[in-house]
Amino acid sequence: MGKLRTAQNNITLWFFTALLGAAVGIIVWCFVQVVRSYTSLLWEFLPDVTGLKFLPVIICTVGGFCMGLLRRKYGDYPEELPVVLGKIKRQKHYDYHPMLVMIVCAMIPLVFGASVGPEAGLTAIIAGLCYWIGDNVKYAKEHTAEYSEVGAAVTLGSLFHMPLFGIFAMEEEPAVDTKGDSTGTSEPKKAAPVLSKTTKLLLYGLSVASAFLVMKGLGVLIRPASEGFPSFEEAGISGADYALMLLYIPIGLIVYLLYVGTIKGAGMTAKHIPVVLKETICGLCVGLVALAAPMVLFSGEEELERLPDTFTTYAPMVLVGIGLLKVIMTAFCIEFGLKGGHFFPLIFACSCVGFGISMLFFPTSFDHAVFAAAIVTAATLGAQMKKPFAVSMLLLLCFPFRVVLWIFLAAVVGGKVGSRLHF
Repeated sequence: MGKLRTAQNNITLWFFTALLGAAVGIIVWCFVQVVRSYTSLLWEFLPDVTGLKFLPVIICTVGGFCMGLLRRKYGDYPEELPVVLGKIKRQKHYDYHPMLVMIVCAMIPLVFGASVGPEAGLTAIIAGLCYWIGDNVKYAKEHTAEYSEVGAAVTLGSLFHMPLFGIFAMEEEPAVDTKGDSTGTSEPKKAAPVLSKTTKLLLYGLSVASAFLVMKGLGVLIRPASEGFPSFEEAGISGADYALMLLYIPIGLIVYLLYVGTIKGAGMTAKHIPVVLKETICGLCVGLVALAAPMVLFSGEEELERLPDTFTTYAPMVLVGIGLLKVIMTAFCIEFGLKGGHFFPLIFACSCVGFGISMLFFPTSFDHAVFAAAIVTAATLGAQMKKPFAVSMLLLLCFPFRVVLWIFLAAVVGGKVGSRLHF
């Protein structure tokens, strides 16, 4: 009888994991489609109809104002990705009651041009869904925490088209930052039976396969969720590249310090500005930047796709300046209320910096530019995440596999320096 019950429990566990992956695939696909539709309405249809030169300022300011009203009434949503993952890993719970508010607040910054990505808001939505299932579906109660971790990993893997990134982001030590995880409204739940690492990896694989299958099917039947970040062509590596790593890694660390410094400075300033006014100011600033440097808006996915074909048309320091401005705007948006993820924007920003710096030495060489962008980005994200395997998997999204060893090395160095700096 005991063996029969164990078999039934295992079948239930695998069934719910596959079902969860399918649900994640549907949610991610629908979320991206809605964001894409409203973005097209605001940034393509309205400008064509109105012809207003300063329309971006109006659009972004209105978006910031709406975000402020929602935050004043319902609270601080969407939460940042480290906070979401920290609650999943440490508190073993995520509040799902304001689900509609979470969805709307996750979409507004993306639709209204904030320099952030979708991963933070979407991961919070999936985590809330997992805990709702755990609280309301009898057979899912025992492994709710595992479902939420699997859901978060699959969400990140699906968004970035890189399944291993989601797994390493959840499982690689050191544990993710738990800033703010003590502010949750619920106490940690009673510990459930712990699954082995092997079992968890198999669950990840099943859920990822289910999610990707659903997203692929929807993409074929209707349209793809997104094109994803571009995959740069295979790049040759020369002795000059190895030598210049001694320059590219410190530059990546400087970008990281700029990001952290802006986060801290903007955060201290934002504390003294009332809700609604703060978000409105943020929207106004985003709108003004849209007039001067439209490349800095949104997550950076489309801009990065164009970079290989256009980088030689820019002066090197212009590209560096665009990258640094992108870093500043991403940190500013996160702290001033138009919040979202930072991975997409930082990959684009660091790539701009890397391309620009490489042009100082090799003005027209695409191979050197790709290598420089990979190392700068790896050092920055390594210092920020302190998870070199996760960083390496994430950057294989767009950089050639032959540079993965050097990406990993730069991420390790970045993580060590970032830990020593206590940021």
